[in-house]
Amino acid sequence: MLKWLVRLMFVGLICAALGAAGLLGIYFYIKPQLPDVSSLKDVKLATPMRVYSRDGELISQYGEVRRIPLKMAEIPHQMVDAVLATEDARFYEHPGIDPIGILRAALAVAASGHASQGASTITQQVARNFFLSNEKTIVRKVKEIFLAWRIEQNLTKDEILELYLNKIPLGYRAYGVGAAAQVYFGKNVSELTLDEIAIIAGLPKAPSMLNPIRSPQRAFDRRNVVLGRMLETGKITQAQFDEFSKKPVVARYHGAELTLYAPYLGEMVRQKMVDLYGEDAYTMGLHVYTTVDSKRQKAARDALLKGLIDYDMRHGYRGTEKQLWQRGEKAWEYPQIVEYLAKQPSYNPLIPAVVTEVADRSAQVILKDGKQGELDWNAIKWARPFITDSRMGPAPRGARDVLKVGTQVWVRPEGERLMLGQIPDANAALVALNPFDGAVEGLVGGFSFELSKFNRVEQARRQIGSNIKPFLYATALEQGYTLASLINDAPINQWDPSSGKAWQPKNSPAVYEGPLPLRLGLAKSKNVMSVRLLRAIGIGTFVNGLERFGFPRNQIAPYEPLALGAAEFTPIEVVRGYAAFANGGRLVTPYFIGKVVDNTGNVLFENTPMVACALECGPSSATYAASASDATQSDEAPAATQCASTQSTTCAPQAISPESAFLIADTLKTAIWGGNGWRGTGWRAAAELKRHDIAGKTGTTNEARDLWFSGFTPDLVATAWIGFDNHQRSLGAGAFGANTAQPIWIDFMKVALQGLPERATPKPSSIISAQVDNNTGLLSYGGGGSSHSEYFKQGTEPTRYAAPVGGNDPFSGGSDGGGESISTDDLF
Repeated sequence: MLKWLVRLMFVGLICAALGAAGLLGIYFYIKPQLPDVSSLKDVKLATPMRVYSRDGELISQYGEVRRIPLKMAEIPHQMVDAVLATEDARFYEHPGIDPIGILRAALAVAASGHASQGASTITQQVARNFFLSNEKTIVRKVKEIFLAWRIEQNLTKDEILELYLNKIPLGYRAYGVGAAAQVYFGKNVSELTLDEIAIIAGLPKAPSMLNPIRSPQRAFDRRNVVLGRMLETGKITQAQFDEFSKKPVVARYHGAELTLYAPYLGEMVRQKMVDLYGEDAYTMGLHVYTTVDSKRQKAARDALLKGLIDYDMRHGYRGTEKQLWQRGEKAWEYPQIVEYLAKQPSYNPLIPAVVTEVADRSAQVILKDGKQGELDWNAIKWARPFITDSRMGPAPRGARDVLKVGTQVWVRPEGERLMLGQIPDANAALVALNPFDGAVEGLVGGFSFELSKFNRVEQARRQIGSNIKPFLYATALEQGYTLASLINDAPINQWDPSSGKAWQPKNSPAVYEGPLPLRLGLAKSKNVMSVRLLRAIGIGTFVNGLERFGFPRNQIAPYEPLALGAAEFTPIEVVRGYAAFANGGRLVTPYFIGKVVDNTGNVLFENTPMVACALECGPSSATYAASASDATQSDEAPAATQCASTQSTTCAPQAISPESAFLIADTLKTAIWGGNGWRGTGWRAAAELKRHDIAGKTGTTNEARDLWFSGFTPDLVATAWIGFDNHQRSLGAGAFGANTAQPIWIDFMKVALQGLPERATPKPSSIISAQVDNNTGLLSYGGGGSSHSEYFKQGTEPTRYAAPVGGNDPFSGGSDGGGESISTDDLF
């Protein structure tokens, strides 16, 4: 018996030796195919790109993979306990390979002839997730075992577990426990309850089948298995098991927790990052910090929505969205209505609702979230039937004139009240820049990104109307004209042989005042004066001037309607041009990305824009440092605040002289504040903002197809546009830039300028003032209220005095100017 036992032991030793030799042989055969596990020391997990405002509010997230990388110290102990109890209870004891699990898998292979079971350790799963495929083959399993052993030699247990908890796929494109906590429960992993932890810990086995959104019952059962294993391993008490195993599974899909709505800007960032980094941008874990301020961005969107909705309500109700059941048919039950509404989109602030009851002057509705609400008469009475863009039907006499039971409608909250609403047909855009360096402070490309991804800020080329006039007048000032130069405000009737018609540009309103100085021509937006001024300086000169303001030459047709804004530019091109009037004549380049940081905190890119150097610094590297905190009411900011030399600063190119920029800015303040007895075209801004450092210009094109307002302070410049995407549609009779686009600009500026004191536009030292005659633009002896103080570039001021004459005073609203000291040859 002993002899047989010795023989058996001998055979066993030989088999073990042969097995070890065979295993060693397999290892050396497989070794060249094994990757270097030391790369796990510096692994870069695929992490989505996140886009933030300047002050850290999340705007967008891009990438197929949802992942929130966590350090072990950030992962709750209960999450670790749950995962280990379920996936690998002996993780901290084995060397990366569980012999019992391997034996069980080997027996399964022997019984079935193929690999049907895994029983892998967490280390093996890390090896598979980072280096191997999921195919169930013996060769892959052998590689996995050797890799697991190697990983254990190179990484600590905590490092391995950290990789696993961040890498494991957990369904709905969530990778890692941090992302799963957000996706399923909308929480940080540290906020999860024990039952939620157990649900996530049970997902690695089969994320698609066991996730709590798609399969709540399976998730319930799997969660209780996890809790049972935690109880068996002593990680929870019986009382905890009894409590949390009875809780219902409550989960829903949570997208990225966006805290600032700016999808048009987010899309601009996405395109730029893909241009810079290719498709890797989606997985590099980039943190892109834009230049927008969250307060101003929210103000921009609120202003645009209000402006569009107000316009839309003034032009009538186009009817309900859909009739769900007809009169006489069985009304839908509450669950059916809620199920229907849950599938309908919302376009903030518009919410889908179904009318369930209509009274004489009110209606009851069910909202998308299942709540019930009331539309009172004030919420309904605006809804006159829409006929055309310029016509509406009669005002409704009761709620039944507008609404029927069983219709889907749109409603929107307004304070405590629900208002009847509709998706606007018109659209709008608003963009604001820091005029010092071109940083985008706020940007909204339309009513709803979900409805239309067309970004009107940078993609909509539209005629700009009178918004072009400041550039014409600035070009004239560069050619030697002054704000006191007279241009004849008289009708033009010019025969056009090519069309066989007369071209008759008209003022709006059709009031003609005879010879007027340039200041009043721009402030009152006199069309015929603009045409005469264009003729005086020459079309080619003006085209060159527009190009200096950054407008693309291929969009500028050299013919006389150019003086009235016939050219088509985008809002961001327009606001860039206006920035030059606010910053001393420099052409800054708009930019919207401040810096890009990787997921370890390293700065990959930081913007260093060209800036508007100070007035007194010339072409040297200097910054225009007169900021809001250095506010002053004097004409000239202190020199110390105007110029702070920095070697890293590059000056933006000069579009026009600082003197011309100052003169136009000052004239555009007149367009806001008006004069003695007359109001500027932008008077609404003066009435509502009550600031004397605002300047701006309206713009209205033929048949009101495009309405604009562009304006600025020394610290902020913004452009608002409103119109239809269909170029053939008109915004209707009575719609002008002043009453439709300007209110959007005003509502934005009300918020954007909060906390910023008024600040005078810095005045170049070469600007002087002189007393000039109101009627002639010549020097005045003063007295009698017939003269005013005017700014001039030094050396361009008048040298002659006006003879004292009678006549109407154009600065006080008179209709006929003129004087004996000038001749008709001086008028253009």
